[in-house]
Amino acid sequence: MKLFAPVAALLLLAVSAFAADVDGKWTGSVHTDNGDFPVTFNFKADGAMLSGSMAGPDGGDIAIKDGMIDGANISFWLNLDLGGNALKLTYKGVVATDQIKISGDAAGMPFEFVVKRGA
Repeated sequence: MKLFAPVAALLLLAVSAFAADVDGKWTGSVHTDNGDFPVTFNFKADGAMLSGSMAGPDGGDIAIKDGMIDGANISFWLNLDLGGNALKLTYKGVVATDQIKISGDAAGMPFEFVVKRGA
């Protein structure tokens, strides 16, 4: 039992250190029938919480909601304003050193893409 507390503390520190690795700008593109759509995320980790934004089509920032980090996995959602109509986009991703493989859903239509650490 005396070994449990130090091991648990070490694991929490490891998760926090890994979570901090998602911080920053990540860029990529989503392939669609109408061509590739550029995607840029700015992430900020705070323990198991993920905050940040996605660059919208007009260049403005769209805040991510309910962002969570669980080891190498992230999840969040956001609302995209399409001329006064909100479209909820949900995302799940797996973080690697230099990229995040993301799967998303837009109104029941799944999509996948990869973002890489940007400058």
